Amino acid sequence: MAEDLYRVELTASFLKRLDAIEVFLTDAGAGFAFDDLLANLRATVIPNLARFPRMGRRYLDHPPQSAEALAQLGALPAGAANALREYLHGDYLLLYVAMESTRTVYLLSIRHHRQLTFDFAAHWPS
Repeated sequence: MAEDLYRVELTASFLKRLDAIEVFLTDAGAGFAFDDLLANLRATVIPNLARFPRMGRRYLDHPPQSAEALAQLGALPAGAANALREYLHGDYLLLYVAMESTRTVYLLSIRHHRQLTFDFAAHWPS
């Protein structure tokens, strides 16, 4: 009997975050780590999420405390925040949602643990 896998899709925001990680790692002299990340996404992360879409921790098990994050959660459609999950893979934290109705996992965001949450240089006057 064939396994009934979920489809895994990368959203535009996830791809944008991947681009930011590539710049971050290249600037740090670790461009090879980006190639490793892509290989791990293809070989491990995506297949795991296709087979076990609820393997990540529920995002709201440890809800954010900042006013900005709470406002963003409040702006989501009803029930959407409850579907958010996070998956820690090595140095990376992935945010995703698994939709039972379409049997699809949407990768929403990814962040290297050493990346700043905010671009302070862009906000700080020189």
